[in-house]
Amino acid sequence: MTTPTRRRMRSSSISLGITALMASSLTGCSSSADYAAVCVDPDTQERVDDDQCDDDSDYNGGGSGFFWYYLGASSRIPAVGQTTSGGTFSGSSLNGTVQRGGLPSTGGSTVKSATTKGGFGGSSRGFG
Repeated sequence: MTTPTRRRMRSSSISLGITALMASSLTGCSSSADYAAVCVDPDTQERVDDDQCDDDSDYNGGGSGFFWYYLGASSRIPAVGQTTSGGTFSGSSLNGTVQRGGLPSTGGSTVKSATTKGGFGGSSRGFG
């Protein structure tokens, strides 16, 4: 007596569905910011810990304390203790998505690479 051989059938519609789901998840989770802010002492232009910035107001050349300093997507992130350049203290004038804080304290990468969560695309906004 012989036993019947079972053949495993694969549905092409399931494969197509899985492929479409994977493609949509890759393109849908791109959430990089156009600008990111680091906390800076405006007198010395030195980056400090993000905890020092507890206010969202812009620095207008007066006052004391620490303020958010906004960097474009292609800007290099300074480490805590390093001086900043190429950005602005005027966050209210920016067009695009802004991420305040959360960048690596060791710096070294660009805003775009540090804020990209995955997926395709992105933008390369900057100043000037």
